[in-house]
Amino acid sequence: MLRRLPKKAVYCIGLYPFLALNLQSKKQSTIVRIAMSRVLSTVLSFLVASFGLLPRQVLRLIFKLSVGKSWSNTALEAGCSHLPQYHTMRNVLFMARTEFSKLSETPDWEFMRENQDKITFLYGIDDHWGPLKMFEEISKQASGIALSIEREGHTHGFCCTEAGSLWVARHVASLIKNNLAISSW
Repeated sequence: MLRRLPKKAVYCIGLYPFLALNLQSKKQSTIVRIAMSRVLSTVLSFLVASFGLLPRQVLRLIFKLSVGKSWSNTALEAGCSHLPQYHTMRNVLFMARTEFSKLSETPDWEFMRENQDKITFLYGIDDHWGPLKMFEEISKQASGIALSIEREGHTHGFCCTEAGSLWVARHVASLIKNNLAISSW
């Protein structure tokens, strides 16, 4: 948005940003293989959709024990009602495929340097999508960008937990408040 609407987008906050492929992540490597294969994407989408045939309590238990160990009840309900659908999973995998294609490129460091006063990033301590290695690279390539590390233990999926949602909302509110205070000088 900062690139497309530079006059309207006055401040960009990247939360647990996925800016480039993490070649050390086994999880990303697996997802890349699935997302880039039309056959594997279709098979996985059918498999995930078949979970939608299970009784809601069984589906909820499967979600809770696998991906949603710390998810809030609201996130679990949303996951159970929306994720086990063929077209939802196809859209997730399409998004992954396009992101992996785009993010295989080097980040646009020149653009970031030119806009460093308008950009801030929040990283987590253990996020394979946005590893601290990228945090360090940003601090070298565009040292004026405001960077922070969340050390409370929230994940890339912070919005699936109440504690993560609240912490990030407070952090973002603080960033915006501070940016408005600086801008009004």
